[in-house]
Amino acid sequence: MSPEQVKEIANGLERSEQRFLWVVKNPPDDEKRKQTEVNKLDVDLDSLLPEGFLNRVEGRGMVVRAWAPQVAVLSHESVGGFVTHCGWNSVLETVVGGVPMIAWPLYAEQHLNRNALVQDMKMAIPVEQREGDGFVSGTEVEKRVRELMESETGQKLKEKSWKMKQKALEAWEDSGSSIKALERLMEVWKKS
Repeated sequence: MSPEQVKEIANGLERSEQRFLWVVKNPPDDEKRKQTEVNKLDVDLDSLLPEGFLNRVEGRGMVVRAWAPQVAVLSHESVGGFVTHCGWNSVLETVVGGVPMIAWPLYAEQHLNRNALVQDMKMAIPVEQREGDGFVSGTEVEKRVRELMESETGQKLKEKSWKMKQKALEAWEDSGSSIKALERLMEVWKKS
């Protein structure tokens, strides 16, 4: 995300007054590219975040440079929500974790995934993005985080997410649908 977007996220998280874990990555060298050439772990938080941000959110927010063990984090019982770009791996990890989502798609099929999560599965709240570049204001970040953590809508999403977690876990049991499908695939593969 651009440095401007990172600052807006910081402002929104701070104003939301919610506890958070935020993984901050270096912005891309070129706005049209997803990746950066700079060392991924060499994130200069002082230049990316608003002045004094880390001090103001100390004890309430944790900012991590570049990477965190996402599956382990999403599996922790204290996690109340997840802001996701709606990539399918992240969606699956979040469903198995039983965590409701704030859907913030960036590229390609992520927009379709957001629609499924919000409209069909009812497991996510969408963010309002600026037309053209997908920019999200700090006010919008604050609004959606509060909605997820404090509102009746957020509570319903938490209940739905818990139910989906149970269904996902059932699918991986010995007689579950995922195991049966994998067994059928292996049978077909052996025959070919």
